[in-house]
Amino acid sequence: MQLDGPWLFKVDTLDRGTEEGWYAESFDRSDWQEVAVPDYWDRYNLEGYDGPGWFATKFSLASAESTMALFFGGVDDDAEVWINGKHIGGHIGYSEPFYVELTDAVREGENLLVIRVHDYAGPGGIYKPISLVPLREVEALLRTPFADLSARPSEEWVKDAVIYEVYLRSFSKEGTFKALERRLPELKELGVTVLWLMPIHPVGELNRKGTLGSPYAVQDFYEVNPAFGTKDDFRSLVRTVHANGMKIIIDLVANHTAWDAKLMMEHPDWYTTNRQGAIVSPNSDWHDVADLNYNHHELRKYMIEMMRYWVKEFDIDGYRCDVAEMVPTDFWERARKELDKIKPVMMLSEGTLPEHHVEAFDLTYSWNFYDVLDKVIHGSTPVKVFDDILLNEARQFPQGSLRMRFNTNHDKNAWDAPAAVKFTPQGAKATALLAFTFPGVPLIYNGEEVGNDKKLDLFEKVEIDWSKNKEFREFYAKIGSLRHAHPALRRGTYRSISHTAGPKVLVFSRHTDDDHVLIVVNFAREPKSVTIDIPDEMRLPVREYFSNSDVGLGGRQLTLDLKALDYKVLLSAVR
Repeated sequence: MQLDGPWLFKVDTLDRGTEEGWYAESFDRSDWQEVAVPDYWDRYNLEGYDGPGWFATKFSLASAESTMALFFGGVDDDAEVWINGKHIGGHIGYSEPFYVELTDAVREGENLLVIRVHDYAGPGGIYKPISLVPLREVEALLRTPFADLSARPSEEWVKDAVIYEVYLRSFSKEGTFKALERRLPELKELGVTVLWLMPIHPVGELNRKGTLGSPYAVQDFYEVNPAFGTKDDFRSLVRTVHANGMKIIIDLVANHTAWDAKLMMEHPDWYTTNRQGAIVSPNSDWHDVADLNYNHHELRKYMIEMMRYWVKEFDIDGYRCDVAEMVPTDFWERARKELDKIKPVMMLSEGTLPEHHVEAFDLTYSWNFYDVLDKVIHGSTPVKVFDDILLNEARQFPQGSLRMRFNTNHDKNAWDAPAAVKFTPQGAKATALLAFTFPGVPLIYNGEEVGNDKKLDLFEKVEIDWSKNKEFREFYAKIGSLRHAHPALRRGTYRSISHTAGPKVLVFSRHTDDDHVLIVVNFAREPKSVTIDIPDEMRLPVREYFSNSDVGLGGRQLTLDLKALDYKVLLSAVR
């Protein structure tokens, strides 16, 4: 049964709906507006609204005896679901298909369905179809055609990467390539293998945001921002990165340019226009940039040649591709083929499309991982959600797809909160450890290694205080060494381990034939005692990595005491 069509809708600007029972059958919805589902709520004259919004509809069943599920094609961002006033489930994260079982809340005859959607940025809503289906059909609906394919092969250094994102304005007082070059040895000591530089190009002045403008409002793709130094400075940085055994990628902003960009002056016909013929922004919030139109073949040729330029002339090792989902996938596929003719590169998509892994990209953003961290630490979400992430990825992505895991990045730091603020300093460490040990490739955003608690504004200069929190730097060096020393953390199989400590303690192992690591993370805000069975493949005694002490001396069952937001890493002791 398709549930698309007219629904009732109301915004919840004060976030009181749950407390006031907007989901209840008796609640008065006479002032709710009628809207179309599926759709984004910017179509409901809510273009600038972020936050919670409530949807309601009714459906009828001839019989309530069979096991049914509600299948959602996609919600932006989080969802909670009630049937006839009873909460039956929800989902955390943007874009993914998901389902909830109807359980015993459904009844014969008319039923009330209420959904609370919480959007964090951009247009929100129930933007893909909702269906009522037999539970047995859910698995087939969740599985995409891409799940039967293999991801494109990646270089070994890509699979083994620890990525470090550099925001040059904030990284140093000077904010230059030279200042970064001088500090490469300390990044190497952290275990960093790949540097990602946010856009290095000149920033537009027309319609600029803030004093300095967004680095993503690029004025000239073939030049470097003079505030950062010269092209020779950048070339020297690349050489020194390589001399230190690391790789370097730069941000590519292919979807749009500044309004005073060189491309705008030379090829205004390459931009997206409205019905009146005026060039437009990608959306109302990004008023400092103009949208490029990839229906123009000459634009595609220009962008690919520009990408080749930085790889061929400066020997960079690839690109992080901004809002990659907003650029046609076939463009990325062609660009990758051309870059591969020069040298092996890393391509990182700021996107979540499974199709990106087939030919174009090595990595995609794991927003789903980030999105659940706060809900697990501060909410009622159980740690089972991490197993669900891997299960859903297996249903959607090509086999062997690499996802980038993180507890913050430049967007989340600037618009949400630094990890040390959002999760607490101890929680920042716990979530970073998870990013380094969970299947995927970890990211460090500059400043995290000193527990940075400042928002690094994208339009102004905010310097990181590098004198703080020495223990954070030591911690990051430890988890970097841990990842490099253990192939199981880079290539190993993931297995969830049962235990006694309840839904806020995550225990899992990563293992290869001859390497085994067991990770325990307490996401509760109070101490926990956890008893686990040490997997048979791990040799006894077991050593705890951070304390460097032998544990589990009494046999294969082990009890650990963990403080709030504490963690342990268990390794087979060296004989």
